[in-house]
Amino acid sequence: MNEQVRRRPDGCPRPLSEAYDTALLDLDGVVYAGGRALAHAVESLTVARGGGMHLAYVTNNAARTPQAVADQLSGFGLPTGADDVITSAQAVARLISEQVPAGARVLAVGGEGLWVALRERGLEPVRSADDDPAAVVQGFDPTLDWERLAEAAYAVQRGVPWFASNTDLTIPKERGIAPGNGALVEVVRVAAGGSPQVAGKPQPPMHRETVLRTGARRPLVIGDRLDTDIEGAHNGEVDSLLVLTGVTTPAELLAAPPRHRPAYVAADLRGLLAPQPEVTDDDGGFRCGGWRAEAAGDALTVTGEGTPLDGLRALCAAAWTAAGDGSCGADAGKALERIGV
Repeated sequence: MNEQVRRRPDGCPRPLSEAYDTALLDLDGVVYAGGRALAHAVESLTVARGGGMHLAYVTNNAARTPQAVADQLSGFGLPTGADDVITSAQAVARLISEQVPAGARVLAVGGEGLWVALRERGLEPVRSADDDPAAVVQGFDPTLDWERLAEAAYAVQRGVPWFASNTDLTIPKERGIAPGNGALVEVVRVAAGGSPQVAGKPQPPMHRETVLRTGARRPLVIGDRLDTDIEGAHNGEVDSLLVLTGVTTPAELLAAPPRHRPAYVAADLRGLLAPQPEVTDDDGGFRCGGWRAEAAGDALTVTGEGTPLDGLRALCAAAWTAAGDGSCGADAGKALERIGV
């Protein structure tokens, strides 16, 4: 990744699936939403894998085991082994194991995936703050109840080291956007104070876990969230592709600060199979395809015609250049309507 502040999306003359050896794919909002595969995801990933790209699935959702995730992906028509799945539960279990004695008890407030990951690291998960835990860890669990959150709060109040698999506030589901593990962490924070050590994206422990397990040499992070997937790629100094199938809107992308700016942007995973068009300077503005964008006063403007994604790329260049090292505050509403996104 370029060490300079990114002012525009990158171009790539080859399909991204050929330019990078490993795709580090987020799941929720990228490959599936809840129990259904997203449009074009299975077909695109099948073609990418057939061309020699290694597919690794990297998720902040700590609720399920890697095998359970692999089985779901295989059911969608994407043959996947447990070794192809890296979870924030694995990353936080490694982080805890480096700070507590071998065999230590850990108060685990989360689903099966978290318990399995802790045992994989030789730790003993327990359910009560009265079990003398050496650490307390929270991971997403859709069945979580008040009693288990209260146990976490009791342990944190007693000074037990606190960890969280991730702090995503929301999670995409079939019916809409639902509360994520970060919302549950906030419940404990309100009751007990303090802040946990966090392992999941965008924090470095997750990137380290991913590289250790995949052996990727030239990875491409693919995600739908600026504050986890794209920032995680930034922290790991690798390139990223944002797909607009999850929580991030085009307006949020235009307002992104430097750590949230992806190298590439696509509507969905079909973007993995295509070259990325170059964004060029054009007399004070920026051009991509048939569109020309510029920042004029307190608004972004765009003229021309072409594919909506080319217009969005040109607008990104105008917004990010105008913002410099900060977040662009220019009004983009009319420009986004003009390009049709």
